[in-house]
Amino acid sequence: MAGKPKPMSQIKQLIILNKQGKGTKTIARMLGMSKNTVKAYLVKLEKLLGQTGTNLTIDDLLALEEPEIHSRFHPGNPSYKDPRYDHFKMRLEYFRKELKRTGVTRTLLWEEYRQSHPDGYSYSQFCHHLDQHDLARSKPTMVLAHPPGEKLYIDFAGKTIDYIDRETGEVISCQFFVACLPCSDYAFAMAVPSQRIADFLHALACCLEHLGGVPSLLVPDNLKSAVDKADKYEPDINRALEDFANHYGTAVLPARARRPQDKALVENQVKVLYSRVYAKLRNMQFFDLYALNQAIKMRIRAHNQTRMQRRPYCREEKFLADEKPLLGKLPEDRFELRYHALLTVAKNNHVYLARDKQYYSVPYTLIGKKVKAVYTRSMFYVYHEGKKVAVHARSTKGGYSTVEDHLCSQHRHYRDRSPEYYRELARKKSEVLYRYVSLLFEQNRYPEQLYRTCDGLLALSRKSDPDTFDRACKIAMDHQVYSYGFIRNVLENNMAHEQPDITQKALPKHDNVRGKEYYDQQKLQF
Repeated sequence: MAGKPKPMSQIKQLIILNKQGKGTKTIARMLGMSKNTVKAYLVKLEKLLGQTGTNLTIDDLLALEEPEIHSRFHPGNPSYKDPRYDHFKMRLEYFRKELKRTGVTRTLLWEEYRQSHPDGYSYSQFCHHLDQHDLARSKPTMVLAHPPGEKLYIDFAGKTIDYIDRETGEVISCQFFVACLPCSDYAFAMAVPSQRIADFLHALACCLEHLGGVPSLLVPDNLKSAVDKADKYEPDINRALEDFANHYGTAVLPARARRPQDKALVENQVKVLYSRVYAKLRNMQFFDLYALNQAIKMRIRAHNQTRMQRRPYCREEKFLADEKPLLGKLPEDRFELRYHALLTVAKNNHVYLARDKQYYSVPYTLIGKKVKAVYTRSMFYVYHEGKKVAVHARSTKGGYSTVEDHLCSQHRHYRDRSPEYYRELARKKSEVLYRYVSLLFEQNRYPEQLYRTCDGLLALSRKSDPDTFDRACKIAMDHQVYSYGFIRNVLENNMAHEQPDITQKALPKHDNVRGKEYYDQQKLQF
C-alpha cells in the first residue's frame, strides 16, 4: 500500500470478488495484484464496514462514485494533524509579511524557523505550506465571455526586438506591439521605434487596417501613451487616443491598473509569440525596420494559421468566420495625430508655435486674445470661440506663414510693397510721376531704401496741384536729382513755374587750345 493507489474500478472488482467468496490468492491472480495489496484493501474494507454509526454495507460502497469510494479507502494524512503544524500556523502571517521586505527570501526565513524550532519542517515542506497558505488566500477568478468583434486587447511585450543600422552598425532596440481579438484569439504584432504616442497610434492604425474593420472597444494596458493617469475606476485617457477612437468610431476602455488578469489573453499571446516570433528570428539579422516587420508579419501569419489545441480550427478561420463580419467599417482617411495648444495672438496678429519656431497669422481683430491651435503633421488650424479662423500648411522651417486677408489695410500695404507696386501707383497719378519713379528705382540702391521716398512722393502728389507737381518732377529729372526733399523744396518755394534754361552752350572758338600733341610730349616745353 506504500506504492501508487490502485484505480477505484479495480477496488470495486476486489469488493465484488470478495463478496462472491473468492480467496485472497484467487483475487490477486484475477486482478493482477500482489497478495499483500489485496490483504491491505480487505483490512480497510472490514474497518469501513465495522465503523459504528455508519451502517455502511457492501452494496452501499459499490453504489458510490469513484471519487467518493477513493476518499473512503485513501483518506490521506492531513498535515494539520501533525503537532508541528500548530507552531507553523502561528507564524504564517509573520512569514507572509517578511517575504514582502527587500532581500528576504524563503531560504532565510526557513533557516530562522529551524533555529527557533529544530524539529520543524524541512525546507520542501516549509515551502509547501507557504504555497498552500497563499493558494487559500487567493481570490477566485471568473471566466470572461467575449462576444465576437467586441474588444481588441492591446499591449507591448516586455522584451525588445532588434535590428542593425546599416550605416553605423549600431543595434537598434524596438518595442514589440501586440494586439488580439479575444473571441478568436487572432493576433497582430509589429515592431515600432518606441512606445511614444505617435508610434503607438501608428501601430494601432496598422492593426485596424490589417483586421479590415474596427471593434467596438479598444482595451489598452495602462501605458502612458494610452492613459494619462491610471485609476481603478476612472482612468484619464490620453487626448490623442480619444481623437483616434473618435476618428475610427470606437470607444476606449483601459484595463484596471495592476490587474493583468483583465487582459490575460493578450498577456498569454505575448508569451506564445516569444517562442513563435522571437525564438525563430533569433539567428537572423535585419538592417532596417521594414525588413524586421516583414519577417514578423510572416511569423504572425503562420501563428494565426496554426491549428489550436483542443480546437478543430485555427485562429484565422475563427476570425474570418465569426469576427470579421461584425467589425465596424474603416474610415476613408487614415488618422493623423492631432496636437493641441492654447496660444495668445501677438500684436503682429500672429501666433507662435514654439515646437516649430514658426509664426502663423490670424485675423488682426483677434490681437491679444487666446485661441486654440490644433495641428497635425501637415496642417495647422486656429479656432476662436468654436469657430475656425485660420488654416495654414504646417511648416517646420522657422519663420512666418502669413495670409494677406488676415492683415489690416496698413499692414497689407506695407507687406505688398515692391518696385512694381509703386510704379503702378505712380502710373495712376500721372505719366510724369511714373517716369520719375521708374528712374528712381534704376539707381544703384536697394529697393527697400526707396519705399519711403515713394510714399512721400505719393503723399505730395495728393496735396499738390497735378500740373504743378508734374513740373516739379520734370525739374528734378532735368537736374537728375531723385529725392523726396528736392521735390518738396521746389513745391514749397514755388519754383515749378520758374524753370531756368539749363541747356549747355558750346564754348567760343579761340587759339588758346592745347591739342593732344601737347599731352603726348615726354618733356614739357613752355
